[in-house]
Amino acid sequence: MSEELETSSENDEISLLDLFAVLLRRKWLIIGITGAAMLFILVYSVISLKLPPEKSYLPNSYKVSANMLITDSDSSSGLNISGSATALASLMGVNMGSGSSSTSSLILYLTKSNPFYDAIAEKFNLYEKFEFEKSPVTNTRTQLAKQVSTEYDSSSGVLTVSFEDIDPEFAVDVVNFVVDWISAKLDELGVDNNKISKDNLEKNIDSSWSEILKLTRELSDLQDRVAQGRALWTKETTIEQKRIELELSAQQEVYKQLRSQLELLKVKMATEAPTFQILERAAVPDMKSGPSRGKLCIIVTFAAFFISVFLAFMLNAIENIKKDPDAMNKLHPNKKGNK
Repeated sequence: MSEELETSSENDEISLLDLFAVLLRRKWLIIGITGAAMLFILVYSVISLKLPPEKSYLPNSYKVSANMLITDSDSSSGLNISGSATALASLMGVNMGSGSSSTSSLILYLTKSNPFYDAIAEKFNLYEKFEFEKSPVTNTRTQLAKQVSTEYDSSSGVLTVSFEDIDPEFAVDVVNFVVDWISAKLDELGVDNNKISKDNLEKNIDSSWSEILKLTRELSDLQDRVAQGRALWTKETTIEQKRIELELSAQQEVYKQLRSQLELLKVKMATEAPTFQILERAAVPDMKSGPSRGKLCIIVTFAAFFISVFLAFMLNAIENIKKDPDAMNKLHPNKKGNK
């Protein structure tokens, strides 16, 4: 019994020499499949390179990027001024609230939102360019999600927005539009309160100055009419003059307070980093980002080689089974019974 087991185990062992013999016997199969695959992928790559990008089945793609600096720190736009000045600013509609401390997270969220993808699609008319017959809006968003990428480096505070396409100039236009869209959206949401306060102050200063000019003209016209005899100096005239002078004095005080706040805010903004800064806009690249045709040729060639080796062993196993009567009887038990 023990001798039969030893004989069986020896028969089941496969030596490296046997494996090499199988490969040597099927060498032309291996060489043929590997060579054919290598030739095919080489011709495939060359043809894809020669065809125009819009017709090529493996076109060159270009990745374009822009860099922005995001300051994730609390920035209060309120100024350290007197209580009367702060109240005056509130009456004039100046927002003195505190800022957000997660600007980068907000931008990353915005660049993954549907309004973001829809804005790009509408700007560049991508619904017609992509030509999706079913669910064009949803499929366009999905396609843009594959092409647009955002990456934030917390150590440097740099946010990188990238877009990959076969047309490098189109990719540049998309990235620069995205940068402007983010900037406009942050202004709309009031993320940079210093900037919002500055804009409000400047608008109210212009409004106050216009009111000062208007009251000055009214006072001058009133005095000219009395001086030229076109109007009598009555009690009503005196009251009207006092009213104009009081309003003019109030507007001058408002104007001085707003100018003071604006100058203080400019000093504050000069010492603080802005929430959002454009470091580098997109430029047309002179080198493709993909595909790597050389790597593709190597991968396909090695894959074909291993497949051909596997096929060689499989054919050898089938040939051995056909030569083994016991194995054939197991595969065809009915034939054995008939005999």
